[in-house]
Amino acid sequence: MTDQASDIAGLPARRAALELLTAALSRRAGMEEAAAKPSFAGLSSRDRGFAHALTLATLRHLGPIDRALEARLAKPPPEAVRNILRLGAAQVFALGAPAYAAVSASVDLAASGRETRPFKGLVNAVLRALTREPPDLADAEAFAPAWLFARWQAAFGADEARAMAGQIAAEPATDLTPRNPAAIPPDDLKAEVLPGGTWRTSLRGDVATWPGFEVGAWWVQDASAAVPGRLFDLGPGKTALDLCAAPGGKTLQLAATGASVVAVDRSAARLKRVEENLARMGLAAESVAADAGDWADARTFDAVLLDAPCSATGTFRRNPDVLWAARPGDVAALAAVQAKLLDSAAGRVKPGGRLVYCVCSLEPEEGEAQVAGFLARHPAFALDPIAAGEGGAPPASRKPDGSLRILPHHREGGTDGFFVARFARLKE
Repeated sequence: MTDQASDIAGLPARRAALELLTAALSRRAGMEEAAAKPSFAGLSSRDRGFAHALTLATLRHLGPIDRALEARLAKPPPEAVRNILRLGAAQVFALGAPAYAAVSASVDLAASGRETRPFKGLVNAVLRALTREPPDLADAEAFAPAWLFARWQAAFGADEARAMAGQIAAEPATDLTPRNPAAIPPDDLKAEVLPGGTWRTSLRGDVATWPGFEVGAWWVQDASAAVPGRLFDLGPGKTALDLCAAPGGKTLQLAATGASVVAVDRSAARLKRVEENLARMGLAAESVAADAGDWADARTFDAVLLDAPCSATGTFRRNPDVLWAARPGDVAALAAVQAKLLDSAAGRVKPGGRLVYCVCSLEPEEGEAQVAGFLARHPAFALDPIAAGEGGAPPASRKPDGSLRILPHHREGGTDGFFVARFARLKE
């Protein structure tokens, strides 16, 4: 079968990619919701994999693709047509498909829809023109939404902002946290060991088929996301609380120390996934479905970890849709939620205990500003500086006050963007 015939035969997968891309650009978590629908789940594993890969490639290259399309469109087409053009361009420039096959398949996709059928000639003409004059993929700034790049430049400087944006197009490796490093050698997973103990594997595909998954030898967790859970002095006899716990990587870390752990999340469905992962890893924790800001429980803990809801702009390597679904007003709204959760968390820390606050956000209002506000509201707490390299944090991420601002380019091969601060409650 020729490449072109194969592309045409993949029309169901391309329709699925169109649905995923449309959902991803319309709302937060839209891609995840669309992928859970029966229409997507009913596809073959090959078609699901192709649709998912094509959608992610399109989102990672959306900035320069859109710039190139704007220069060739006299007036804006319907959004479905624009998304077909985006997918077609990504097949050529991100996935390396033959131009003739990608153009032909995109025309077929346009012809298959009532709204898009009248525009199949436009799709053909624009994509052919684009293959003759490709988008500029060398300009890192073009990969980020303009309003976000401006924020990053104001917060971190032009060089750092460009370095961050330069990570958007790269497909990330998978990071794992080992349950027992002696149980399976990292070589079995084609993994390198990063500072802090994270394993970074070059394996691709379904993680459930990788060595050690069934026996609970490891779990998937980005290297940056693993840092906060390592910043406590825990062990048997200690107590720990994980607020906003799902999907549960930090709960697993805390439970693996032997401490008695309570995991709280407002979503019962997401907590079920935490419980399944605990069972697979042979670990135990009490799970509570409740709003962490209003949880009516008087217990206090030696360690409280709050991974607060946030704009998630730091996760763009694995979730590039967050860049395009985010809106400028989101940051301020989420900052208010984070302040409320921090106030609730403070009351759950024992005297002499520690509170770690973190967000997978690159926005200062969700990180540095939260530290200043929290300390002003809670004189019983002091910032507990994180040592250079502690928890496996990249050395460049440590700020003068001992908090961490991990940027996506702070680790070779990339990492999630995170802000982390540790507080100590003064003894009474």
